[in-house]
Amino acid sequence: MPNHSFFQNQGPFPITELASISSCRLEGNDQLSINDVATIADATPNTITFLSNKKYASELASSNASACIISEEFIKSAPTSMTLLIAKDPYAAYAAIAHHFYPSHASSLGPSQTETIHPSATIGNNCYIAPTAVIGANAVIGDHATIDAGAVIGQYVKIGNNANIGANTTISHSIIGDDFRCYPGVSIGQDGFGFATVNGKHVKVPQLGGVTIGNDVEIGANCSIDRGANNDTIISDGCRLDNLIQIGHNVRLGRGCVVVSHVGIAGSATLGNYVVVGGQVGIAGHLTIGDMVTIAAQSGVAQNIESGQTVGGSPALPIAQWRRQAMALKRLVKPKKNKTS
Repeated sequence: MPNHSFFQNQGPFPITELASISSCRLEGNDQLSINDVATIADATPNTITFLSNKKYASELASSNASACIISEEFIKSAPTSMTLLIAKDPYAAYAAIAHHFYPSHASSLGPSQTETIHPSATIGNNCYIAPTAVIGANAVIGDHATIDAGAVIGQYVKIGNNANIGANTTISHSIIGDDFRCYPGVSIGQDGFGFATVNGKHVKVPQLGGVTIGNDVEIGANCSIDRGANNDTIISDGCRLDNLIQIGHNVRLGRGCVVVSHVGIAGSATLGNYVVVGGQVGIAGHLTIGDMVTIAAQSGVAQNIESGQTVGGSPALPIAQWRRQAMALKRLVKPKKNKTS
Protein backbone atom coordinates (compact mmCIF):
# COMPACT_ATOMS: atom_id res chain seq x y z
CA MET A 1 0.00 0.00 0.00
CA PRO A 2 1.16 3.58 -0.53
CA ASN A 3 2.80 5.29 2.44
CA HIS A 4 0.20 7.86 3.44
CA SER A 5 2.68 9.70 5.64
CA PHE A 6 4.22 11.08 2.46
CA PHE A 7 1.55 10.74 -0.25
CA GLN A 8 -1.93 12.24 -0.08
CA ASN A 9 -4.69 10.06 -1.51
CA GLN A 10 -7.14 11.95 -3.74
CA GLY A 11 -9.73 9.14 -3.80
CA PRO A 12 -12.13 7.50 -3.63
CA PHE A 13 -13.10 7.28 -7.30
CA PRO A 14 -15.87 5.41 -9.13
CA ILE A 15 -14.57 2.36 -10.96
CA THR A 16 -16.07 3.79 -14.15
CA GLU A 17 -13.86 6.87 -13.82
CA LEU A 18 -10.75 4.71 -13.34
CA ALA A 19 -11.68 2.65 -16.38
CA SER A 20 -12.06 5.80 -18.43
CA ILE A 21 -8.76 7.45 -17.48
CA SER A 22 -6.83 4.18 -18.05
CA SER A 23 -8.61 3.23 -21.30
CA CYS A 24 -9.66 -0.12 -19.84
CA ARG A 25 -12.72 -2.27 -20.52
CA LEU A 26 -14.81 -2.73 -17.40
CA GLU A 27 -16.24 -6.13 -16.49
CA GLY A 28 -18.12 -6.53 -13.23
CA ASN A 29 -19.66 -4.12 -10.74
CA ASP A 30 -19.86 -0.72 -12.40
CA GLN A 31 -21.16 0.84 -9.15
CA LEU A 32 -17.98 0.04 -7.25
CA SER A 33 -16.10 2.82 -5.44
CA ILE A 34 -12.31 2.40 -5.19
CA ASN A 35 -10.44 3.90 -2.24
CA ASP A 36 -6.81 3.15 -3.11
CA VAL A 37 -4.28 1.18 -5.15
CA ALA A 38 -2.45 -1.81 -3.70
CA THR A 39 -0.36 -4.84 -4.51
CA ILE A 40 -2.07 -8.20 -4.91
CA ALA A 41 -0.85 -9.39 -1.52
CA ASP A 42 -1.56 -6.19 0.43
CA ALA A 43 -4.89 -5.29 -1.10
CA THR A 44 -7.98 -4.75 1.08
CA PRO A 45 -11.66 -4.44 0.09
CA ASN A 46 -12.39 -1.43 -2.13
CA THR A 47 -8.81 -1.25 -3.40
CA ILE A 48 -7.61 -1.98 -6.91
CA THR A 49 -4.57 -4.06 -7.79
CA PHE A 50 -2.94 -5.11 -11.06
CA LEU A 51 -1.47 -8.25 -12.63
CA SER A 52 1.22 -7.82 -15.28
CA ASN A 53 3.62 -10.65 -14.42
CA LYS A 54 2.47 -14.25 -14.73
CA LYS A 55 4.50 -15.30 -11.69
CA TYR A 56 1.90 -13.55 -9.50
CA ALA A 57 -1.17 -14.98 -11.25
CA SER A 58 -1.64 -17.72 -8.66
CA GLU A 59 -1.83 -15.13 -5.85
CA LEU A 60 -4.76 -13.28 -7.38
CA ALA A 61 -7.31 -15.91 -6.31
CA SER A 62 -6.67 -15.14 -2.63
CA SER A 63 -6.37 -11.36 -2.96
CA ASN A 64 -8.75 -9.12 -1.02
CA ALA A 65 -8.81 -6.51 -3.79
CA SER A 66 -12.24 -5.54 -5.08
CA ALA A 67 -10.88 -4.86 -8.56
CA CYS A 68 -7.89 -5.76 -10.69
CA ILE A 69 -6.27 -4.33 -13.80
CA ILE A 70 -5.54 -7.35 -15.95
CA SER A 71 -4.86 -8.49 -19.51
CA GLU A 72 -7.10 -10.85 -21.48
CA GLU A 73 -4.77 -13.81 -21.03
CA PHE A 74 -5.06 -13.80 -17.22
CA ILE A 75 -8.80 -13.22 -16.80
CA LYS A 76 -9.29 -16.84 -15.72
CA SER A 77 -6.87 -16.26 -12.81
CA ALA A 78 -9.21 -13.73 -11.18
CA PRO A 79 -11.99 -14.67 -8.73
CA THR A 80 -15.45 -14.46 -10.28
CA SER A 81 -16.44 -11.88 -7.66
CA MET A 82 -13.62 -9.48 -8.63
CA THR A 83 -14.35 -6.52 -10.90
CA LEU A 84 -11.88 -6.35 -13.77
CA LEU A 85 -10.37 -3.51 -15.78
CA ILE A 86 -9.08 -5.24 -18.90
CA ALA A 87 -6.08 -3.56 -20.52
CA LYS A 88 -3.61 -4.27 -23.28
CA ASP A 89 -0.84 -3.15 -20.92
CA PRO A 90 -1.93 -3.54 -17.26
CA TYR A 91 1.21 -1.92 -15.90
CA ALA A 92 0.67 1.22 -17.97
CA ALA A 93 -2.99 1.29 -16.98
CA TYR A 94 -2.01 0.95 -13.33
CA ALA A 95 0.40 3.88 -13.72
CA ALA A 96 -2.42 6.08 -15.00
CA ILE A 97 -4.68 5.08 -12.13
CA ALA A 98 -1.97 5.49 -9.50
CA HIS A 99 -1.24 9.01 -10.82
CA HIS A 100 -4.97 9.72 -10.52
CA PHE A 101 -4.93 8.78 -6.84
CA TYR A 102 -1.59 10.45 -6.11
CA PRO A 103 -0.97 13.35 -8.53
CA SER A 104 2.49 14.89 -8.42
CA HIS A 105 1.51 18.49 -7.83
CA ALA A 106 4.16 21.08 -7.07
CA SER A 107 3.72 22.86 -3.76
CA SER A 108 1.86 26.15 -3.83
CA LEU A 109 3.97 27.66 -1.05
CA GLY A 110 5.85 29.81 -3.53
CA PRO A 111 9.56 30.70 -3.56
CA SER A 112 11.22 30.85 -0.18
CA GLN A 113 12.47 34.22 0.98
CA THR A 114 16.16 33.61 0.59
CA GLU A 115 19.13 35.36 -0.89
CA THR A 116 20.13 32.18 -2.71
CA ILE A 117 17.76 33.01 -5.57
CA HIS A 118 19.65 35.43 -7.78
CA PRO A 119 17.68 38.61 -8.58
CA SER A 120 18.09 38.02 -12.32
CA ALA A 121 16.66 34.48 -12.18
CA THR A 122 13.18 33.92 -13.59
CA ILE A 123 10.91 31.69 -11.53
CA GLY A 124 7.61 30.49 -12.98
CA ASN A 125 4.20 30.35 -11.36
CA ASN A 126 3.27 27.99 -8.54
CA CYS A 127 6.83 26.87 -7.78
CA TYR A 128 8.27 25.65 -4.52
CA ILE A 129 11.96 26.26 -3.93
CA ALA A 130 13.18 24.84 -0.63
CA PRO A 131 15.48 26.73 1.72
CA THR A 132 19.18 26.16 0.94
CA ALA A 133 18.47 25.63 -2.75
CA VAL A 134 20.50 27.96 -4.99
CA ILE A 135 19.25 29.47 -8.26
CA GLY A 136 21.98 31.19 -10.26
CA ALA A 137 22.05 34.33 -12.34
CA ASN A 138 19.75 34.42 -15.37
CA ALA A 139 18.48 30.90 -14.73
CA VAL A 140 14.93 30.23 -15.92
CA ILE A 141 12.61 27.86 -14.08
CA GLY A 142 9.22 27.08 -15.61
CA ASP A 143 5.84 26.82 -13.92
CA HIS A 144 4.91 24.24 -11.27
CA ALA A 145 8.49 23.33 -10.33
CA THR A 146 9.62 21.73 -7.09
CA ILE A 147 13.28 22.23 -6.22
CA ASP A 148 14.33 20.46 -3.06
CA ALA A 149 16.84 21.47 -0.38
CA GLY A 150 20.48 21.75 -1.35
CA ALA A 151 19.86 21.75 -5.09
CA VAL A 152 22.04 24.09 -7.12
CA ILE A 153 20.80 25.42 -10.47
CA GLY A 154 23.61 27.20 -12.25
CA GLN A 155 23.56 30.44 -14.16
CA TYR A 156 21.72 30.49 -17.50
CA VAL A 157 20.26 27.03 -16.97
CA LYS A 158 16.77 26.71 -18.43
CA ILE A 159 14.27 24.19 -17.08
CA GLY A 160 10.75 23.78 -18.45
CA ASN A 161 7.41 23.36 -16.73
CA ASN A 162 6.53 20.71 -14.13
CA ALA A 163 10.11 19.97 -13.07
CA ASN A 164 10.84 18.02 -9.92
CA ILE A 165 14.47 18.46 -8.83
CA GLY A 166 15.70 16.21 -6.02
CA ALA A 167 17.71 17.29 -2.99
CA ASN A 168 21.41 18.03 -3.49
CA THR A 169 21.16 17.93 -7.26
CA THR A 170 23.50 20.15 -9.26
CA ILE A 171 22.62 21.34 -12.75
CA SER A 172 24.82 23.59 -14.86
CA HIS A 173 25.28 24.34 -18.57
CA SER A 174 21.94 22.71 -19.37
CA ILE A 175 18.68 23.29 -21.21
CA ILE A 176 15.94 20.96 -20.03
CA GLY A 177 12.41 20.44 -21.32
CA ASP A 178 9.06 19.99 -19.63
CA ASP A 179 8.04 17.25 -17.17
CA PHE A 180 11.59 16.61 -16.02
CA ARG A 181 12.25 14.63 -12.86
CA CYS A 182 15.57 13.87 -11.23
CA TYR A 183 16.20 12.21 -7.91
CA PRO A 184 18.62 13.24 -5.12
CA GLY A 185 22.30 13.63 -5.82
CA VAL A 186 22.11 13.93 -9.60
CA SER A 187 24.88 15.94 -11.30
CA ILE A 188 24.24 17.37 -14.75
CA GLY A 189 26.47 19.59 -16.84
CA GLN A 190 29.83 19.24 -15.10
CA ASP A 191 33.08 18.99 -17.07
CA GLY A 192 33.52 15.93 -19.22
CA PHE A 193 36.53 13.66 -18.67
CA GLY A 194 38.75 15.26 -21.29
CA PHE A 195 42.53 15.34 -21.00
CA ALA A 196 45.46 15.55 -23.39
CA THR A 197 48.75 14.03 -22.22
CA VAL A 198 51.61 16.40 -22.94
CA ASN A 199 55.15 15.53 -21.86
CA GLY A 200 53.81 13.13 -19.29
CA LYS A 201 51.33 15.61 -17.89
CA HIS A 202 47.53 15.32 -18.23
CA VAL A 203 46.29 18.66 -19.49
CA LYS A 204 42.62 19.54 -19.12
CA VAL A 205 40.74 20.00 -22.39
CA PRO A 206 38.08 22.72 -22.00
CA GLN A 207 34.56 21.31 -22.09
CA LEU A 208 32.72 23.96 -24.04
CA GLY A 209 29.45 22.23 -24.82
CA GLY A 210 26.33 21.84 -22.72
CA VAL A 211 23.63 19.30 -21.95
CA THR A 212 20.30 19.23 -23.73
CA ILE A 213 17.53 17.17 -22.15
CA GLY A 214 14.17 16.72 -23.84
CA ASN A 215 10.66 16.45 -22.45
CA ASP A 216 9.41 13.75 -20.08
CA VAL A 217 12.84 12.55 -18.93
CA GLU A 218 13.49 10.87 -15.59
CA ILE A 219 16.96 10.52 -14.06
CA GLY A 220 17.65 8.33 -11.04
CA ALA A 221 19.59 9.16 -7.90
CA ASN A 222 23.32 9.90 -8.12
CA CYS A 223 23.51 9.81 -11.91
CA SER A 224 26.17 11.92 -13.59
CA ILE A 225 25.77 13.49 -17.03
CA ASP A 226 28.83 15.34 -18.36
CA ARG A 227 28.42 18.31 -20.64
CA GLY A 228 29.83 18.10 -24.13
CA ALA A 229 33.38 18.91 -25.07
CA ASN A 230 32.08 21.07 -27.90
CA ASN A 231 28.61 20.00 -29.03
CA ASP A 232 26.03 19.14 -26.41
CA THR A 233 25.44 15.89 -24.62
CA ILE A 234 21.86 14.99 -25.56
CA ILE A 235 19.20 13.03 -23.68
CA SER A 236 16.11 12.87 -25.88
CA ASP A 237 12.41 12.82 -25.02
CA GLY A 238 11.03 10.06 -22.87
CA CYS A 239 14.30 8.55 -21.61
CA ARG A 240 14.45 6.76 -18.27
CA LEU A 241 17.73 6.45 -16.37
CA ASP A 242 18.04 4.34 -13.24
CA ASN A 243 20.38 5.18 -10.34
CA LEU A 244 24.18 5.48 -10.47
CA ILE A 245 24.70 5.91 -14.21
CA GLN A 246 27.60 7.75 -15.85
CA ILE A 247 26.93 9.48 -19.17
CA GLY A 248 30.13 10.81 -20.74
CA HIS A 249 30.56 13.99 -22.75
CA ASN A 250 28.88 14.23 -26.15
CA VAL A 251 26.87 11.05 -25.62
CA ARG A 252 23.56 11.05 -27.46
CA LEU A 253 20.55 9.05 -26.29
CA GLY A 254 17.65 8.74 -28.70
CA ARG A 255 13.99 8.83 -27.75
CA GLY A 256 12.66 6.50 -25.10
CA CYS A 257 15.91 4.84 -24.06
CA VAL A 258 15.87 2.84 -20.82
CA VAL A 259 19.21 2.55 -19.00
CA VAL A 260 19.42 0.40 -15.86
CA SER A 261 21.69 1.10 -12.89
CA HIS A 262 25.51 1.05 -12.83
CA VAL A 263 25.88 1.63 -16.57
CA GLY A 264 28.80 3.61 -17.96
CA ILE A 265 28.54 5.17 -21.43
CA ALA A 266 31.80 6.64 -22.66
CA GLY A 267 32.14 9.91 -24.55
CA SER A 268 30.59 10.42 -27.98
CA ALA A 269 28.70 7.13 -28.01
CA THR A 270 25.35 7.38 -29.79
CA LEU A 271 22.34 5.29 -28.84
CA GLY A 272 19.33 5.18 -31.14
CA ASN A 273 15.67 5.28 -30.20
CA TYR A 274 14.24 2.90 -27.59
CA VAL A 275 17.51 1.21 -26.71
CA VAL A 276 17.39 -0.87 -23.51
CA VAL A 277 20.65 -1.19 -21.56
CA GLY A 278 20.83 -3.72 -18.72
CA GLY A 279 22.58 -3.15 -15.41
CA GLN A 280 26.37 -2.85 -15.16
CA VAL A 281 26.87 -2.52 -18.91
CA GLY A 282 29.90 -0.67 -20.23
CA ILE A 283 29.73 1.03 -23.64
CA ALA A 284 32.94 2.24 -25.23
CA GLY A 285 33.26 5.71 -26.68
CA HIS A 286 32.39 6.78 -30.21
CA LEU A 287 30.20 3.75 -30.91
CA THR A 288 26.82 3.76 -32.62
CA ILE A 289 24.05 1.63 -31.17
CA GLY A 290 21.05 1.31 -33.48
CA ASP A 291 17.35 1.69 -32.72
CA MET A 292 15.54 -0.91 -30.60
CA VAL A 293 18.73 -2.62 -29.45
CA THR A 294 18.69 -4.58 -26.17
CA ILE A 295 21.97 -5.05 -24.27
CA ALA A 296 22.03 -7.75 -21.59
CA ALA A 297 23.27 -6.97 -18.08
CA GLN A 298 27.04 -6.89 -17.45
CA SER A 299 27.85 -6.73 -21.17
CA GLY A 300 30.87 -4.92 -22.52
CA VAL A 301 30.11 -3.17 -25.81
CA ALA A 302 33.20 -2.58 -27.92
CA GLN A 303 31.77 -2.26 -31.42
CA ASN A 304 28.78 -0.80 -33.22
CA ILE A 305 25.46 -2.65 -32.97
CA GLU A 306 22.91 -2.67 -35.76
CA SER A 307 19.27 -1.80 -35.11
CA GLY A 308 17.00 -4.43 -33.63
CA GLN A 309 19.69 -6.71 -32.21
CA THR A 310 19.85 -8.23 -28.74
CA VAL A 311 23.41 -8.69 -27.51
CA GLY A 312 25.17 -10.00 -24.44
CA GLY A 313 28.57 -10.87 -23.01
CA SER A 314 31.93 -9.13 -23.03
CA PRO A 315 32.74 -8.35 -25.73
CA ALA A 316 29.05 -8.15 -26.56
CA LEU A 317 27.86 -10.55 -29.26
CA PRO A 318 24.47 -11.42 -30.74
CA ILE A 319 22.62 -13.10 -27.91
CA ALA A 320 22.33 -16.53 -29.53
CA GLN A 321 26.06 -16.61 -30.26
CA TRP A 322 26.88 -15.51 -26.72
CA ARG A 323 24.72 -18.27 -25.27
CA ARG A 324 26.37 -20.90 -27.48
CA GLN A 325 29.79 -19.73 -26.35
CA ALA A 326 28.73 -19.82 -22.71
CA MET A 327 27.45 -23.39 -23.08
CA ALA A 328 30.59 -24.47 -24.91
CA LEU A 329 32.76 -23.02 -22.15
CA LYS A 330 30.64 -24.74 -19.52
CA ARG A 331 31.14 -28.10 -21.24
CA LEU A 332 34.87 -27.44 -21.64
CA VAL A 333 35.47 -26.82 -17.94
CA LYS A 334 33.05 -29.45 -16.65
CA PRO A 335 34.89 -31.60 -14.09
CA LYS A 336 35.65 -35.13 -15.20
CA LYS A 337 34.27 -37.95 -13.14
CA ASN A 338 36.84 -39.95 -11.18
CA LYS A 339 37.47 -43.39 -12.59
CA THR A 340 36.81 -46.24 -10.19
CA SER A 341 38.80 -49.47 -10.27
